[in-house]
Amino acid sequence: MFTPEMMESVKKVEATREERMGMEPRRMSAEEKDALLKAFHPDYREEAFEEIKIGPNKGQKANKELVHLLHSNSRLLTDKVDLNKVDYDVDVLVIGGGGAGASAAIEAHEAGAEVMIVTKLRIGDANTMMAEGGIQAADKENDSPVQHYLDAFGGGHFAARPELLRRLVMEAPDAIHWLNDLGVMFDKDAEGNMVTTHGGGTSRKRMHACKDYSGAEIMRTLRDEVLNRQIPVVEFTSAVELIKDEKGQIAGAVLLNMETGDYLVAKAKTVVIATGGAGRLHYQNFPTSNHYGATADGLILGYRAGAPLLYQDTIQYHPTGVAYPAQIYGALVTEKVRSLGAMLVNVDGEAFMHPLETRDVSAASIIRECTERKKGVTTPLGSGVWLDTPMIEKLGGEGTIEKRIPAMLRMYLNYGIDMRKLPILVYPTLHYQNGGLEIGGDGFTKVIDNLLVAGEAVGGIHGRNRLMGNSLLDIIVFGRNAGKAAAAKSKTVELGTMTLEHVEKYAEELKEAGITSDDVSPLLLPHYARHER
Repeated sequence: MFTPEMMESVKKVEATREERMGMEPRRMSAEEKDALLKAFHPDYREEAFEEIKIGPNKGQKANKELVHLLHSNSRLLTDKVDLNKVDYDVDVLVIGGGGAGASAAIEAHEAGAEVMIVTKLRIGDANTMMAEGGIQAADKENDSPVQHYLDAFGGGHFAARPELLRRLVMEAPDAIHWLNDLGVMFDKDAEGNMVTTHGGGTSRKRMHACKDYSGAEIMRTLRDEVLNRQIPVVEFTSAVELIKDEKGQIAGAVLLNMETGDYLVAKAKTVVIATGGAGRLHYQNFPTSNHYGATADGLILGYRAGAPLLYQDTIQYHPTGVAYPAQIYGALVTEKVRSLGAMLVNVDGEAFMHPLETRDVSAASIIRECTERKKGVTTPLGSGVWLDTPMIEKLGGEGTIEKRIPAMLRMYLNYGIDMRKLPILVYPTLHYQNGGLEIGGDGFTKVIDNLLVAGEAVGGIHGRNRLMGNSLLDIIVFGRNAGKAAAAKSKTVELGTMTLEHVEKYAEELKEAGITSDDVSPLLLPHYARHER
């Protein structure tokens, strides 16, 4: 339960609730948003970034934690692997067992390719499983993919790659149809029509959801389809380096069994990187909503092989992560809570922003409230602001929370907080990797043959900020397309002699740049336990 000081603040929230029920906070102008972001968004903190000294993005900046991994050594400089001993030989190798990887594997299998998934945890242990609010698609009469494009393009600060964003919005309705046919249990009305809601930055109600466990429901369905098709899944096994042939084509990957420590060689005509995000790097010491394995592995694998990054300096900090209690600190509080009517208010019960601003603007507003304005609510872990969840019941009627966001209700009830009666405390949490490996519209990296990327490891789909519901969409759209393209390309690929020469060349570049490190990358798992030697 809340501390006495918090409860004093709750009384102020309750006292102003009726007045706030009849108001809608003013939306900021474009100029106000730009000034706010530059002053308070973590992406603008110069001290948090370093220059990348080698590779395709040499001279550009990235978060210090990512640069450290890019400047670290390959395991295979000291641990030698016999590439002549091939353990797996497939047409399509999918690295990653989340929504993008599963979608790619399903479509590659549908196209007749011999496909295999390798994942360092279990299939479904991914950010997909943890997504809550919904998936966007312009499939209602008052909407269109054009409107979806305009919302997403503006929300991403007009930085999205047009060919990628166009594909995302145009193929969204078919993605929903595909998922529905596979068995995803979307929210529907009595006539069977899908229920849709607003999200931050959307001009139409196009958010399709499965209550507030949309990602879990989508992942459940995709996982079942993978298993029903008997697609091989190698679990608790990480890709630690890509393999090339003497022609520079991708030819597979070196795998590490996480339980035994043994290395394995997977030969493949095409490889799909679908390794997800980077939240467990805890950029700038932020908490994270991400799953345990989100350590930017795909970015390291692709970059070391020569694939450039795009927008690697921009991260999404979800505005509403749990600020209290400590047991769920940083966990995601879905944006759907705000789309249902909950308002963000400060320690004095004042609404300080429109509840459905884009995520970067919302996050920066909360940080400003807790720092410059000193209007945050003090918690044992720092500070936060209130998300006035009882408003949902007042606006939508008793039972709305239990019906529309039951997982969120249960999460808080576990710690003695009934969000139907009390507001909840939130603060930005590290959520999504806006940047990633650069691809073309067909999903292939632009400089390395036979290498595709899908999902959160891609840069450029959303620009420099992502709207709610477009990540579950991109894993389906680009996952499916990568699977189809990888299967088609595999039919024409002829591989030569496998080699890790690019790993040695990367090590030479580090040495020439005067960079020394005792660490290895990819990281694979976060370092939470520090043992003295």
